[in-house]
Amino acid sequence: PTSAQVSVVPHSGRFRYTLDNDLLTTEQRQFYEDNGYLLIKNLVSDEDIERFRKEFTRICKREVKPPGVMIMKDESLRSQFGQSEKVVNKVQDFQEDEELFRYCTLPEVLKYVECFTGPNIMAMHTMLINKLPDSDKQTFLHPMHQDLHYFPFRPASRIVCAWTAMERAHQDNGCLVVQPGTHRTALKPHGYPEWEGKTNKLFHGLLEEDEKIPKVHLVMEKGDTVFFHPLLIHGSGINRTSGFRKSISCHFASSECHYIDVKNTIQEHLEKELQEMVCKKYNATSVELKDIWNFRARLVQGERINL
Repeated sequence: PTSAQVSVVPHSGRFRYTLDNDLLTTEQRQFYEDNGYLLIKNLVSDEDIERFRKEFTRICKREVKPPGVMIMKDESLRSQFGQSEKVVNKVQDFQEDEELFRYCTLPEVLKYVECFTGPNIMAMHTMLINKLPDSDKQTFLHPMHQDLHYFPFRPASRIVCAWTAMERAHQDNGCLVVQPGTHRTALKPHGYPEWEGKTNKLFHGLLEEDEKIPKVHLVMEKGDTVFFHPLLIHGSGINRTSGFRKSISCHFASSECHYIDVKNTIQEHLEKELQEMVCKKYNATSVELKDIWNFRARLVQGERINL
């Protein structure tokens, strides 16, 4: 049903965003070329998802403390609930937590990732998102953005995000919203949207959004996985239900990608903000953006070349 909402216009010539192998059908490759995402139903097992859910709960309760992990909380709820599932809205950089990092090594996920990156695969950025109930303040609305804004490595066409629903995701609980075809545009300027008191740290959004481009809400069942291009404009709405909408994701890149210098580019202000955060967290005097990404990156398949 999601696919049917988007027109697919075949075009001749070489595929730009997918690689030749025997997994994707011509129709699937064409859909990704035209729209910048591809939804695969029922890819991750219930058993694996329950294991990820249990590990998330253990991290919330501080039963495990993976090094380097960034735990993002709604500070306004901490006095009511302490640190629990009801407060933690994101566990980021879980590459040192072996249980959660298993997601990045699942053969059923990697076989699809290889269609976009090639055989040498790095896991670059990991997140488990726990979208909290939030009907009033809209604190966890993620503005429309392009993930490449956060990444100092290229080429973009050899980077892909795998995002798996840990329960049913729909409009009421803040599913992903995408603007099909926007992966063919350039990286746009990002910053904090002008929402008074409603912005999370590093939840940057497009400074100018084209409302004329149609949006598609990706309704997904538990275990469904969407693969999308880092230039695809996307975001997520607020969770108007009483439950928690969980998802787990990883940005993968070909190890043949290379780092770029973002100084004097539209990504420069992000570099400064990240450097300040890392220096404060680890009591460091200075840190390079490349070093931050080297710490996050882990080889999951093939050979480590550049990244």
